[in-house]
Parts: sequence; C-alpha cells; structure tokens
Amino acid sequence: QVQLVESGGGLVQAGGSLRLSCAASGLTFGNYGMGWFRQAPGKEREFVTGISARGGITNYADSVKGRFTISRDNAKNTVYLQMNSLKHEDTAVYYCAARYGGSFRDTGGYSYWGQGTQVTVSS
Repeated sequence: QVQLVESGGGLVQAGGSLRLSCAASGLTFGNYGMGWFRQAPGKEREFVTGISARGGITNYADSVKGRFTISRDNAKNTVYLQMNSLKHEDTAVYYCAARYGGSFRDTGGYSYWGQGTQVTVSS
C-alpha cells in the first residue's frame, strides 16, 4: 500500500520560513517524479513545484519561483519543500504527490497523494 505522509506545516509570520517533508512508502520512490500542490480555502488545488525521479529537473509555479525550493533524498524516500519569504497568500493545505512519468503540472497525472499539511502565514 502506497503512503505519502506530509509533515512540517504550521503557523509562521510573513517573511518567515518552513520546511515541509513528504515521506513515501510502498513504492519504488526513485522511479517516481514528485510534486507539491496546494489548496487554499475556496480555491482549486494548484501546482506549486515538481521534481523528476532522479532529482535533476525541477519546475516551479511563477508565484513561488525564487522563494521555494524542492529537493529529494531517494535514499530516504523523502521529498522536501523549503519555503522562504512566506507571504499571506501562501496560506493553504500543501499536498505531495507521486507520478510515474508525465507532466509536472498535470494534476491528473499523479497516481498517489498525501493527506496534506496546513501552512498558515500570518500577515
């Protein structure tokens, strides 16, 4: 059974930082591209960033480029999201997801999803 478990969310002041982690189990992690998505209240789930299976290729939404960094450790079956210079509009539930091939930004291409972790940025 595949499980993706996010952690590291919380409450932070604007301008602060958080580091999210997503631990994967039940799949051959190094074969899967990984993505982070987020969903704010009343809004659709949106792409934040993605990383290829071996970590050599990354992709970012314009809204987070230069502030967020995705990375992965295939030995630990974990993907990370370092979030710096957080803004109030970054407030959302953050989800990690795993895909086997396909496009970074295609939500439908992700086979497995975590339960999400809440990030709240106070202004």
